[in-house]
Amino acid sequence: MSVNENILKQPANKLLAALPTSEYERLIPHLKFVELSFNQIIYEAGEPITHVYFPNQSMISIVTIMEDGSTVEAGIVSNEGMVGIPVILGGDTTTTTAMVQVADGAMRMDADVLKTEFNRGGALQSLLLRYVQAQYTELAQGVACNRLHTLEERLARWLLTITDRLESVDFLLTQELIAQMLGVRRSGVTVAASTLSRAGIIRYNRGRISILNRETLEATSCECYRVIQDEFTRLLSNKPRRNSR
Repeated sequence: MSVNENILKQPANKLLAALPTSEYERLIPHLKFVELSFNQIIYEAGEPITHVYFPNQSMISIVTIMEDGSTVEAGIVSNEGMVGIPVILGGDTTTTTAMVQVADGAMRMDADVLKTEFNRGGALQSLLLRYVQAQYTELAQGVACNRLHTLEERLARWLLTITDRLESVDFLLTQELIAQMLGVRRSGVTVAASTLSRAGIIRYNRGRISILNRETLEATSCECYRVIQDEFTRLLSNKPRRNSR
């Protein structure tokens, strides 16, 4: 059995895994496993989105890039979701850029195929619309969080989100990257990360972050983490049961 066949048989992406067997099997001929590399651009702002991606353990940031080159992260997609949502909302382009921040693999599908399958209605359409609502909650809550909460609280929230999405307590993320994603100066990230490190909550060394005390990290985070997490759970945990064979 090839790598692609093995991954297709047991999809790591939670959206694909949530589909009823009949709907998932209809997608299989159109899914292809691809490796994603660090800093790879999935799509650029203003360019047509030709493919959508269902990540496995890769992490993709949806970022807004300003004229001076500064960036702010609008969202994160990993194995809980899909990259390329605009194609099911009636648009083939968007003002954001999708960039790989943690390398791994994903299942890729032609955007036109997804639109056709989405327009059939059924479980795929319902699941993706609920995912869009969860993403909207994350975006809206993130705007409030960036305006009202301290950098230390925001960093704690972001680290919790990363560890949830990657399903790991260890990952490689530079301070420069974190600063870009949070839209702050690198010096601010250094201070906030040092505070968490001294408290024994995280360990940070040469770009590798380890979560040492998740309970305290959650206590340090603002309420936004729980609001977003609860909404993802509410909207996506009630998954249709796969048909028995």
